[in-house]
Amino acid sequence: MTGARTEPPLRIAHSPCPNDTFVFHAWSHGLVPGAPELEVTFADIDVTNGMAERGELDVLKVSYAVLPWVLEEYALLPCGGALGRGCGPLVLTRGPGTEADLRGATVAVPGERSTAYLLFRLWAAERVPGGVGEIAVLPFHEIMPAVRAGRVDAGLVIHEARFTYQDYGLHRLADMGEYWEGTTGLPIPLGAVVARRSLGAPVLRGLAAAARASVRMAWDDPAASRPYVLEHAQEMDPSVADRHIGLYVNEFTADLGESGYAAVRGLLTRAAAEELVPPLGPGALDFV
Repeated sequence: MTGARTEPPLRIAHSPCPNDTFVFHAWSHGLVPGAPELEVTFADIDVTNGMAERGELDVLKVSYAVLPWVLEEYALLPCGGALGRGCGPLVLTRGPGTEADLRGATVAVPGERSTAYLLFRLWAAERVPGGVGEIAVLPFHEIMPAVRAGRVDAGLVIHEARFTYQDYGLHRLADMGEYWEGTTGLPIPLGAVVARRSLGAPVLRGLAAAARASVRMAWDDPAASRPYVLEHAQEMDPSVADRHIGLYVNEFTADLGESGYAAVRGLLTRAAAEELVPPLGPGALDFV
């Protein structure tokens, strides 16, 4: 730790997935000079989305899809999140099939406010004649077992499932990232870092600087975070954890940049036009 702290720690919640523990390792361990101390809670993305909607905690890693419901109270930080290319959620089934096979099907999803489900709704409206049937919300790590066991007809999966679904004998029916990138040319926005607006502009700028510094420290010395990453990776194969980090921690994690913001605006504007999310107010995505 860096030294005596006089302020109470900021409360943060993010997933135990390798990309998040990799990104936040330096900051959460007091290794970022001048950064506020963090009190970390690990939670599934559906849980952190709910926390944000209820106004809990100071900093949260959430789905971009939940932003229209929380941006009045929380500000989007321009770094620390997950966007990219070739990293979209997948629709999996027990056997080979076609998009039409999802008509009336029961589909497991990782959260009703998840970006994955929002993308799926946009995709299904175009590609599944007659629409899907029942939607079952499950923690992301329970979705593939549910598909394999036949408890649901299909599953919408995120995170490391992209690398492991074949181990479950499952088949990829569709890739939401390919759909999004193919129709927009933009990277796919997945997870965002938000912080309570009431902390004030100077603090929010400091949080963004701390998140960015933590990312860069992780890149400069990947070995430093490895024990922490694997400790929370839920018995994940280390090689899968490495691939997970390599895919989801990229230039957009350090800075959203013009194309990152364009992707976020594009997704939420399109979803609002389809009346899937509330419309964003003027300047809602602007940082302080």
